[in-house]
Amino acid sequence: MTGALSFWSPADGAAPFELPERARLFALNATADLGAAIAGILGRPLTRHEERDFEDGEHKARSLESVGEADCYVIQSLHGGPDQSVNDKLCRLLFFIGALKDAGAARVTAVTPYLCYARKDRRTKPFDPVTTRYVAALFEAIGADRLVALEVHNPAAFENAFRRRAVTLPAASLFVDLALRYASEPLCVLSPDPGGVKRAELFRETFEARVGRPIGKAFADKHRSAGVVTGDLLVGDVAGATVLLVDDLISTGGTLARAARAARQAGARRVIALAAHGLFMPGAAEALDDAAIERVVVTDAVPPFRLGPSGLAGKLEILPSAPLFAAAIARLAVGAPLTDLLAY
Repeated sequence: MTGALSFWSPADGAAPFELPERARLFALNATADLGAAIAGILGRPLTRHEERDFEDGEHKARSLESVGEADCYVIQSLHGGPDQSVNDKLCRLLFFIGALKDAGAARVTAVTPYLCYARKDRRTKPFDPVTTRYVAALFEAIGADRLVALEVHNPAAFENAFRRRAVTLPAASLFVDLALRYASEPLCVLSPDPGGVKRAELFRETFEARVGRPIGKAFADKHRSAGVVTGDLLVGDVAGATVLLVDDLISTGGTLARAARAARQAGARRVIALAAHGLFMPGAAEALDDAAIERVVVTDAVPPFRLGPSGLAGKLEILPSAPLFAAAIARLAVGAPLTDLLAY
C-alpha cells in the first residue's frame, strides 16, 4: 500500500475514535512530556502512577489507580540519557508492565517511540548476539501484549522477532507535510546507504502520490566493518534537485554528512536530512554542521538533549510525534485498522 498517509490532529475537529472507558494511558517519568502531549490529543488524562528510587540503585513503579480488566498503554522512549541509561529505561518499563499485569490489567501495550537495541538485528561477526530478538523475548516474558515503535531500524527483523503483535509506525506521515514546502522544485529522495533503500523508497512513493508527479530516487554506497565506514559511490541523478536525505536515525551524523557531500558533488541544489530519531552522539553537531547539509529534521521521539542549547543553531527542526502515536493508540483501543498510518 502506498499513497498519502494520514492521521488525526486537533485541528481536524472531532476525533474519529473515542477511547473506551477501560483504556488507561501511562507515561513513565523519563517520557512525561511526550506522554502528556499524546494524552492531550486523545482528550484523556494520564493515569496516575508512582516511581521510586532507592539508595542502592533499585527502583519500583506502580499504578496509583485500579487497572483491573483495563486496556493499558505505557509510553516510554528507550533511548539513553539524560538522567537514565537505556538499560534503566528498559528495566523500568518491563517492571511496570509486569506490575500492571499482576494488578489485573487485561492488556498492556508498550509504546516505545524509540526502541533500544533494534540496530543489532542480525549476525555480522562470528558468535554475534541478535539483541532485537532478546529484547522481544523480554517483553513477551513479562506479559506485554503488543509493542508500538516509531521507525525501527529494520521493520522485517522487528516484526519477525516478536511473537506478539508488533507495530512499527513509519515517520513518512510526519515528514510528508514538511517536504511539501519543496513541492515546486525538482526533487530526489536519497538513501544514505543500501540498507535504507526500502525506507527511502516507501517515503518517495508516499510523497510522490501526495504531489502527483514523479520524484527521483538515489542511494549512496556504504560499508561498515569494525566501526570503519567505506564507500564513495552514488547511484541516481541528483543534479539540480533538492535532495531529501532519508534515514531512520542520526547517531554521529557521519553517514548523512558523507551522503550529503556526495550528492552536492553530483550537482544537487541542496540537501535536507530527514531522520525519525536524533540521537546526536558526540561529534554529530560537527558532522552535521557540514555546509553540504542545509537542514536537519528529526522528531521529538528522542529529545536533542546532547546537542545543548546552541547545537545546530538555525539548521535543526523538530517535528512532534504525539499526533501519530495518539492516532495509533486510538485505533488500537477500538480495534480499528492501522492501514492509513502504515506504508507497505
